[in-house]
Amino acid sequence: MTFTLLHRDILSDGSQIHLARATLTNARPKSLHDHDFYELIWVQNGKVRHHLPDGGNTLTEGDLIFLQPGQAHALQGRGADALVVSLCIHPAIIDGLGQRHPQLQGHLFWSQTRYTRTRRDIRQLAALNHAAVLLERSARNTLEAEAFLLPLCADLTQDNLPNDTPAWLADACSSAQDPQVFRYGAAGMVALTGKAHAHVSRSMRKYLGLTPSDYINQIRMAHAARVLITDAESIAQIAADCGIPNMSHFHKLFRDAYGLTPLQYRQKYQRQVIQPT
Repeated sequence: MTFTLLHRDILSDGSQIHLARATLTNARPKSLHDHDFYELIWVQNGKVRHHLPDGGNTLTEGDLIFLQPGQAHALQGRGADALVVSLCIHPAIIDGLGQRHPQLQGHLFWSQTRYTRTRRDIRQLAALNHAAVLLERSARNTLEAEAFLLPLCADLTQDNLPNDTPAWLADACSSAQDPQVFRYGAAGMVALTGKAHAHVSRSMRKYLGLTPSDYINQIRMAHAARVLITDAESIAQIAADCGIPNMSHFHKLFRDAYGLTPLQYRQKYQRQVIQPT
């Protein structure tokens, strides 16, 4: 038997996103449930059994799962101190992000399947927990929900390329995550491939739907957003580290990506890092 959770009940206060933490027991769930909202879950501590209609799998600390509406599932602790964080996300938030950022199509919440699993390392998990604390303190409206989701989804989709992506392009995209590469812009990425800029540009448009400059600037802005809320470096230094010494251009790219200036973003989201208990 499966029962359905409704976002109108969880988001009854008018918020667009809701975060909950739960310590799971070792008792096997009596049934699966589905929901009419998008759900993001990550394992904060311990091991978790994720039950699905066709079986299940074991999740460990740092595992993330992206669930679309209608995906039946249930969670069960495995051992002591199994802690998960769960986000209920209004469908309009995910629909809006997908419409404005077509490069997300086929990945995560926008996958062809209802369930996507990925992983964060210790450093990335700490950053995710910090962002979750900021989200909890916020009004959890559309802006706050997107400010949490977009950097995470952009970071994850940068490594999630179509299956038919040529190996040389996949390698270049992976290497482009390194500040030693992206600070040199599209030219730095193209140089890694050993191919003509025009060929790289055509290939990226075909497989990623982006130009080399657009791809690199997404990486740069995601990096800048992380640094703005976790470090005390000046905005000028962050821009320089991204390879964009022209502050006017840096501000335009950042505002286009996040809807705020770098200073506004820092003032709104920078807090002391707090690990959830």
